[in-house]
Amino acid sequence: MKTIAELIAEHAFFEGLAESELTFLAGCAKNVHFDAGTRILAEGDEANTFYVIRTGKVALGYFQPERGNVVIETLRGGDVLGWSWLFEPYRWHFDADAAEPVSAMAFDGACLRSKCETDPRLCYQMTQRFAKVMMERLQATRLRLLDIYGPPGSR
Repeated sequence: MKTIAELIAEHAFFEGLAESELTFLAGCAKNVHFDAGTRILAEGDEANTFYVIRTGKVALGYFQPERGNVVIETLRGGDVLGWSWLFEPYRWHFDADAAEPVSAMAFDGACLRSKCETDPRLCYQMTQRFAKVMMERLQATRLRLLDIYGPPGSR
């Protein structure tokens, strides 16, 4: 069985971080499990965690009164869930539910924010990594919208 430090060091999201940074991250992390149907995070709640999904599927979405829960993306093993812990006001902007049993590494956002205050390099590295995830998700959303509405001028 691998330690959390070993799991972090092997994950592409953390590639290029210094050994001391990986060690610090391991001190802010723990392994977690969610049963299928469990709400992992809820829109509007305080955001103090991010997750690296190891196994399982997570439905990321929002509630719309006319349609109920709307899934906008399904995250899988290897994906990162949650960046709101990094940006004020530290509130979730979406819901996330375990679509099937999920194993993940959970990182304490308050622990990481305090480290960012004293370690600008780590803060920059984490912000860059989350910015990349946000850009990829935005591009994926753009492609889904093209599938739904077609290219400009097609309607």
